[in-house]
Amino acid sequence: PPNLITTLINMALTPGTVDEPMYAGQASVQTFLLLIAFVSVPWLLFAKPMYLRYRHHADVALRNQPPSAAVAEDRLIHRDAEPGPSEGHSHGNSHGEGEDFEFGEIVIHQAIETIEFVLGMVSNTASYLRLWALSLAHTELATVFWEKAMLNALNTGNAFAIVCGYAVFAAVTFGVLLAMDVLECFLHALRLHWVEFQSKFYKADGYRFQPFSFQVILDKTMLE
Repeated sequence: PPNLITTLINMALTPGTVDEPMYAGQASVQTFLLLIAFVSVPWLLFAKPMYLRYRHHADVALRNQPPSAAVAEDRLIHRDAEPGPSEGHSHGNSHGEGEDFEFGEIVIHQAIETIEFVLGMVSNTASYLRLWALSLAHTELATVFWEKAMLNALNTGNAFAIVCGYAVFAAVTFGVLLAMDVLECFLHALRLHWVEFQSKFYKADGYRFQPFSFQVILDKTMLE
């Protein structure tokens, strides 16, 4: 079967070339996905500032339009029902946001975010290649164990040597490949998912987790 990790690597290194195709038209699909990845960079850089600029001009144009009779009456009723500086404060914030709008500052901020996103995407993708390196190490270790332990015993033709060689091969295969390396791959995958993958979503802006405890409920009850 084709190697999935090698296919993903060659997708960026040799676009349009597939050594072991898995389906018809795979080269065209990979090239199209790679073009989308490149087009997403300028889209990420310019789309958000232009959208914010459009919304700012739309808000300014909406505020400059004369209000209709129904809107003016509703504002008068709302002002009479809630007197005080709250309404003026809210209007001042809206006007202040419009006056503080700086398109150049937004473009610079978006450029910084785009650079951080692109660098993070490249580094995170390269970091996932460690799983590919681990798979290569597992292949070489399995080959060495087979040649040094089992193959030499089979070449002797001695039944006792074959049994001892198989015991050694089974022990090192289970201890190294099935135990230690599986744990190593699990820890690497866990770190990659938590650090690289979750960094796009996790913001740490919530509230601290507090596990359920009867003691806390009893303490609050005693204080009340």
